[in-house]
Amino acid sequence: MPVHALITLAVLTTVLITLAVTALGADLVLMAGLVVLLVCDVVTPAQALSGFANPGVVTIAALYIVVAGLRDTGATELLIGRVLGRPRSIRQAQARVMLPTTVMSAFLNNTPVVAALIPVIGDWARKYRLPVSQLLMPLSFAAILGGTCTLIGTSTNLVIDSLLVRRTGHGLGMFELAWIGLPIALAGLALIIGAGRWLIPDRRTPAAQLDNPREYSVEMIVAADGPLPGQTIEQAGLRHLPGMFLAEIERDGALLPAVSPRQPLAADDRLVFVGIVDSVVDLQRIRGLRPATEQIFKLDSPRRARVLIEAVVSPSCPLAGRSIRDGGFRTRYNAVVLAVARDGERVRAKIGDIVLRPGDTLLLEARPAFVAQQRHSRDFFLVSQIEDSQPPQHQKATIALAILAALVLSVALGVIDILQASLLGAGAILLSRCSTPEAARRAIDWPLLVAIGAAIGIGEAVQNTGLAAGLAEGLTTLAGPGLHAALIALFVTTVMISAVITNNAAAVIVFPIAASLAHDAGASIWPYAITVIIGASASFLTPIGYQTNLMVYGPGGYRFTDFLRLGGPLTLLIGALTVTLVPLIWPPGV
Repeated sequence: MPVHALITLAVLTTVLITLAVTALGADLVLMAGLVVLLVCDVVTPAQALSGFANPGVVTIAALYIVVAGLRDTGATELLIGRVLGRPRSIRQAQARVMLPTTVMSAFLNNTPVVAALIPVIGDWARKYRLPVSQLLMPLSFAAILGGTCTLIGTSTNLVIDSLLVRRTGHGLGMFELAWIGLPIALAGLALIIGAGRWLIPDRRTPAAQLDNPREYSVEMIVAADGPLPGQTIEQAGLRHLPGMFLAEIERDGALLPAVSPRQPLAADDRLVFVGIVDSVVDLQRIRGLRPATEQIFKLDSPRRARVLIEAVVSPSCPLAGRSIRDGGFRTRYNAVVLAVARDGERVRAKIGDIVLRPGDTLLLEARPAFVAQQRHSRDFFLVSQIEDSQPPQHQKATIALAILAALVLSVALGVIDILQASLLGAGAILLSRCSTPEAARRAIDWPLLVAIGAAIGIGEAVQNTGLAAGLAEGLTTLAGPGLHAALIALFVTTVMISAVITNNAAAVIVFPIAASLAHDAGASIWPYAITVIIGASASFLTPIGYQTNLMVYGPGGYRFTDFLRLGGPLTLLIGALTVTLVPLIWPPGV
């Protein structure tokens, strides 16, 4: 084996072991491996950096901006309520996520599908107290399974189709792959829904593991021109708020305590919620609710330009010992107090009547500049901005959804490719002000893009040094004679290579071997080629094998080996179905 191939093998092995046994970020580990290959002259600078100029990486970055527009306009809340609904169990939740994802991915590139659904499912899981780790991996796997059902399901299918046309003069029909793809998809979905509860670990992301001891009491008004009047508490989605509960309703001066979920809401109802700060942020995103204090309309900036801020009152604060109203808090600080927590508990009083004490934690609505202005002030001990706390622009939700629909339809109809559509979609989101440039920058998952770019660079080394081809030939040599043995070898080889480099590269590397095996056996190339297509798509064993796996890796709080727990049985099932059904559907003698 050449020296460069040995170096690549050593780096690849080290990277995989490090990812499997440590908690280091995939972006750091993969970049370190790429740097070693670059320093050792295994790859040129152009090859090493090719991944960062890859259209797929740019597409993902642009799609994050589109998703930011959906989130910042509250469109994700509409999707949650109308598409996903309220699940009764984790199995039902997985089914509601996976079935539409599989169908969409059969006709659309699965990257935008997964990118659009990750934040939606994250919010949905928190709302109904579902472990997000048991939903995001099924989301990615369902997108992969859906891609095996049609010619346009994945780019891998199109790559192999072009190679078949070049070699045989004709390619696959639009739905020809459905003969094998549909049974595989149905069997895969059944396995995940049936056994996923035990095979997928309940991982909590670092943010979800933090305990927030501060409990606030927040008052909200039901807007007369919103969608909530006439709906019950249950229908409005106000019963299952994570970390928060509806304590009472004030209507026409009368209190309605111990609120029933069947209690209808009326215009101008004053709702009193009790919960932690993260739930207050969720409350701000519900269409048809607005803060009860009229002071927010007297600030000198639009609500979209404001954020939620926590500030702790110091003994030297001039308002300590005075009520919020009498002290003129809004006039002095150009900020509005939404709630007060004292000793970690809510203060039971009208906001304006609360007398401030040193140590009180105030939940404020103000411009972001408040943080810089008051961070070193003697009036407050601690000032911090709540992340992603801008009130959504509900009036622009339909615009954001229209942009997403136009993006999806333009790609599905072949008007433009996914890169062009995603860039135009991102531009439309910013031009329509569905999201701000600052929010768009924050929305992009930079570590993910670095990880994907570095993985593509390492894949270049695996392919260009001959390591991939050598491993493939060695595995197929071990298979022995016979059609089924050859198909097993092809499937295993393709799966193993696609686990460490892109599935497109794996398919291109193994296809010539498949053609050679068919020629030597005097058989049709079709069963061999179809096996390579399915094997390249069966990227379930590692998070770096497929870009949608990498996309859910961080948000799901997964470990590297978690993919093997579900991906291993799923790969074995798909392999068995492929080797059994492919020779029956595409006979080798034809």
